[in-house]
Amino acid sequence: MTHAIGNATGNLSRCDVLVIGGGPAGSAVSALLAERGWHVEVLEKDQHPRFHIGESLLPQTLPMLERLGVLAEVEKIGLRKYGAELVSHDRSRTVYFGLALGGARPYAYQVRRADFDRILFENCTAKGARTHTGVRARQVEFRPGRTSLVHAQDGQGHARTWETRFVVDATGRDTFLSGQLGGKRRNPHHNSAAIFSHFEGVPRLGGRDEGNISIAWFEHGWFWVIPFKDGITSVGAVCWPAYLQSRQTDPDQFLWDTIALCPPLAERMQHAKLAMPAHATGNYSYQRKSMRGEGYIMVGDAFAFIDPVFSSGVHLALNSATLGARAVDAYLRASPEYPAQLRRFERSVRRGVGTFSWFIYRFTQPAFRELFMSPNSFLKMEEAVLSILAGDVFQNRRAALPIWLFKLSYYLVSLKDIRRNWAAFRQRMEGVPAPRTA
Repeated sequence: MTHAIGNATGNLSRCDVLVIGGGPAGSAVSALLAERGWHVEVLEKDQHPRFHIGESLLPQTLPMLERLGVLAEVEKIGLRKYGAELVSHDRSRTVYFGLALGGARPYAYQVRRADFDRILFENCTAKGARTHTGVRARQVEFRPGRTSLVHAQDGQGHARTWETRFVVDATGRDTFLSGQLGGKRRNPHHNSAAIFSHFEGVPRLGGRDEGNISIAWFEHGWFWVIPFKDGITSVGAVCWPAYLQSRQTDPDQFLWDTIALCPPLAERMQHAKLAMPAHATGNYSYQRKSMRGEGYIMVGDAFAFIDPVFSSGVHLALNSATLGARAVDAYLRASPEYPAQLRRFERSVRRGVGTFSWFIYRFTQPAFRELFMSPNSFLKMEEAVLSILAGDVFQNRRAALPIWLFKLSYYLVSLKDIRRNWAAFRQRMEGVPAPRTA
């Protein structure tokens, strides 16, 4: 059954839901709403496939992909990862999702985002959403108590306008509605930037660990190493802005120079070659105070982005899209459940962002590194942390006490070396140069 409010009339098109952005969040919310019979239109400024980082999925993401009907396709393009290798100076250890508290799928996938995003985008089209690529939204004209008008421009420069009952901002780091309405702020708890590229010739870990992500700390932040099924490896450094601003060479050379600051990674990559030019990005961490208003919501990175260290981006995007679709459906049906669905959507999104944030904010702290590099299953603390790393960040009450004990342990370890941890805290908050230690 179709509930569309109308069709195109001249230069004006009408729909129930206008989704701006065709990444994972936009494609997922569009597919779920189209399944319910709503007339959904999607505006994507680029063409698929397109390059994107955020290439490592979490085990708890897989049920959402299954719900969308794309898991089998993702399995074809993905390389299984069973855990993460953590590297600190000359020490390393591997943690496995299969040991997580509460049980979860023991693996996830590493994916090229160009392929992954294309699968999700084509899926929402197959489910009935009308997708438009090369079309850039320019302004949303909100008309309280009435439909909204979305003004856009296609690739030929022609103006297009959609009249819609509801708007979903799924523009990721472009944060389209925040640009129009304001309210986007740099995250006051975290200050970071990134430089990254794809490489050929990076050795894989052995056996079952071949697809595992490697995370390595270094003086100015941390590295990710993500292997793909086709032999290419994504390598990037998330670092303090002051360090990235010190760059005096081209991005390719600066990335190689940064890799040289992490001896274990430099040794692993001694025969590697760049497969594409390096990219750098700043203003990495932000959040908007609100994620909803009359006739609109924001899903995925359009609301907030923290840091990619725990591969949380796609996971949070798909969760917000799933709950956001329920809220939008209730709105369109004029259901009395709409306020409750909207509150549930917001609570879940904030809970997920908040849970990941506590760990992300402290990831570069010496105390956190010490705890992570020292196996300790006392009172299920390690298993509970692994459940967070697997993406179980929304309703895992069984992990509440072990996580509280882990946090207490972190603060006690921090007090043991308070000067060093305070210096690292200032570095994270302000992006000041790292202090030299013997």
